[in-house]
Amino acid sequence: MEHKQLKNFPKGFFWGGSTSAYQVEGAWNEDGKGPSVIDMREKYPEGTTDYKVASDHYHRYQEDVSLMAEMGFKAYRFSIAWTRIIPAGTGEVNPKGIEFYNHLINELIKYDIEPIVTMYHFDLPYALQVRGGWSNRETIGAFVEYSKVLFENYGDRVKYWLTINEQNMMIMHGKALGTLDLNLKDPDRELYQQNHHMLVAQAKVMDICHQLLPQSLIGPAPNISYIYPASSKPEDVLAAQNYNSIRNWLYLDAAVYGRYNKTAWSFLEEKGYIPLVEEGDMEILQNAKPDFIAFNYYTSKTVEASTGEGADKNSTGDQEIVIGETGVYKGHSNPNLPKNEFGWEIDPIGFRTTLREVYDRYQLPIIITENGLGAYDKVNDDGSVDDPYRIAYYQKHIEQMQLAITDGVEVFGYCPWSAIDLISTHQGAKKRYGFIYIDREEFDLKELRRIPKQSFYWYKDMIRTNGEKL
Repeated sequence: MEHKQLKNFPKGFFWGGSTSAYQVEGAWNEDGKGPSVIDMREKYPEGTTDYKVASDHYHRYQEDVSLMAEMGFKAYRFSIAWTRIIPAGTGEVNPKGIEFYNHLINELIKYDIEPIVTMYHFDLPYALQVRGGWSNRETIGAFVEYSKVLFENYGDRVKYWLTINEQNMMIMHGKALGTLDLNLKDPDRELYQQNHHMLVAQAKVMDICHQLLPQSLIGPAPNISYIYPASSKPEDVLAAQNYNSIRNWLYLDAAVYGRYNKTAWSFLEEKGYIPLVEEGDMEILQNAKPDFIAFNYYTSKTVEASTGEGADKNSTGDQEIVIGETGVYKGHSNPNLPKNEFGWEIDPIGFRTTLREVYDRYQLPIIITENGLGAYDKVNDDGSVDDPYRIAYYQKHIEQMQLAITDGVEVFGYCPWSAIDLISTHQGAKKRYGFIYIDREEFDLKELRRIPKQSFYWYKDMIRTNGEKL
């Protein structure tokens, strides 16, 4: 649909950026922080660093927030490390952890930057993992206990809360993310039991947030990508419906409507993955009412019908590249889309499609909490960093977001990935996403100097005009 005139971005639109604790903070074992599953990973992709220092945001948050303020950020979406707050996952609260996030939140407020807090971004406390992690129903109670500590300590200043980042990716691509317990005997079935426990925990926390913090807003934060059929063949259209239900709607239907998506449940039945649902669980899901939907978008996905031949389910080691499920769907490359340096397809129009589809289904306000381009950025001889390819990526996606708003989608914020360079899940320090360059290599920390990139100044100008100057 074409529009003669585009609607402006809403007044007070949350232009910002995102990070996650384990990818940016460093200080992995300082000031009483306990180990997470990420800290205890046995293997990292060859030639890539760990997260022990990351971008050293823990020690340099004031400088980083100052740079965000210089860009004009209206919001900063970050995650809190569960193990910094409650080192063992349950029990004793760490005052130094409470103090750090108090300082960070206060620093943001000093510059009129809205803190948007992700409660859990992949880094489950390792002490809980050794007791079964999310397979153990007791982890529901641990997450609820942790949430109350956050609400009680930060609820006077934090209005926007995100529950669980990319729950669907942890279930479908946990091995690639480093969150999968490699000791699981029947991982496919057990992961959907973990998923059920996460859904119940999320629902309880949303309900508690509304009780304790009636002025706050809370919502889920999955990774949502609309799924195209590879052709107009009915079998391919059906495969796309299958994957949309399994990848996207399973998670949002449960969060918003308090029920399992019927197509996804049929898939679980067929595969023998049905979780144990205890008495009262569905009532808990139905009682939770999210105030908005946050989602991460990098690219659309394309699938074709699965013939059952070949290894549909072989992992690519990358959650943004579709694999398949025998008899259900099979990943297909989209010949109409360019790819970035890492094989991810680039689809700005798919962003508009996804926004429309999510809003049509759920009729809740939307904030984008990740969207971005990873690249091999380099420092020029004069000390500057040029990244016109990132600017082009953002321009096209923001244009499509404005078109979606003109279509009638209620979008109240855009926090791309990432505010500053951090450690990528797959390619370590060399794959860079930020508006701010962190001068370090994989195994040479150098001085961790902060260098605003070309995109920093472009985004600053764009925020200043509330999206008028793209």
